Amino acid sequence: MKEIDWANLSFGYMKTDYNVRCYYRDGAWGELELCSEETLNIHMAATCLHYGQEAFEGLKAYRGKDGKIRIFRPEANAQRLQSTCNGILMPELPTETFLAAVKKVVKANERFIPPYESGASLYIRPLLIGTGAQVGVHPANEYMFVVFVTPVGPYFKGGFSTNPYVIIREFDRAAPYGTGRYKVGGNYAASLRANKKAHDLGYSCEFYLDAKEKKYIDECGAANFFGIKNNTYITPKSSSILPSITNKSLMQLAEDMGIKVECRPVPEEELETFEEAGACGTAAVISPIQRIDDLENNKSYVISKDGKPGPICTKLYTKLRAIQYGDEPDTHNWVTILD
Repeated sequence: MKEIDWANLSFGYMKTDYNVRCYYRDGAWGELELCSEETLNIHMAATCLHYGQEAFEGLKAYRGKDGKIRIFRPEANAQRLQSTCNGILMPELPTETFLAAVKKVVKANERFIPPYESGASLYIRPLLIGTGAQVGVHPANEYMFVVFVTPVGPYFKGGFSTNPYVIIREFDRAAPYGTGRYKVGGNYAASLRANKKAHDLGYSCEFYLDAKEKKYIDECGAANFFGIKNNTYITPKSSSILPSITNKSLMQLAEDMGIKVECRPVPEEELETFEEAGACGTAAVISPIQRIDDLENNKSYVISKDGKPGPICTKLYTKLRAIQYGDEPDTHNWVTILD
């Protein structure tokens, strides 16, 4: 294998040695299989291709200073995948199977886990698809679960630095009682045009308001939003927002630090009052927000006056990363250490 430039990795796909697969047939999940093939051989009438029976997750593994490999909150990803399965009528993958698959694929690709302090990590992508042939709009009778990994650098080129966002009103990310709370590919397909528009206008990402009234904050691109003011961590509550595991972790850490936590509807005009704000998710952890422009109403909500991440965002980011890498105690038992 040629030397990997760990410090300059993009957030992209790199071929690794193995993936792990598991098949659901005749009403039961089979055994885990280690596979070196990158492609999937599926029927042209598979429900994932026609009716969107597809779900995925994203989590990371880190190499600590002590050389140990830590996987962050895989049980939470297993539970979120089960929620998605219920939402789009796929058979639930048992938590034990999910955890075993994740551990197996990380262990098999250990040489691709970036070194400590390289700024990179091993991204883990579990994928569940309907493979049974079906022409009518019905759930499949066969499914395939795949987990692959790839080493990745920071999601945003600047790493932990502030970014500008733009409110996009003409596209909805998800309907109030649609699939927004589930991690399905259709939500991301729905975001592509809005994301392109934001990039074309010179912004890092698009910023969504609720689909029903366009009054309340929904999500920042593919990430959850949070704002900080008066020693309070505030994040939107909505039936269309994906429950971010990173956001849940940050809420817990905020509480640990004596910061009040509120999960409630957040009207757009409240953006004027935030001392700090960020987008959070597995890929970027926290992407601090510099400003959010509302071009339609000729408004600009400047959150970071000096263009730098705020003190609470910095503290939360540093704390979460320290737990992920094993530099600080894992008091909430979030980390799974690979044997």
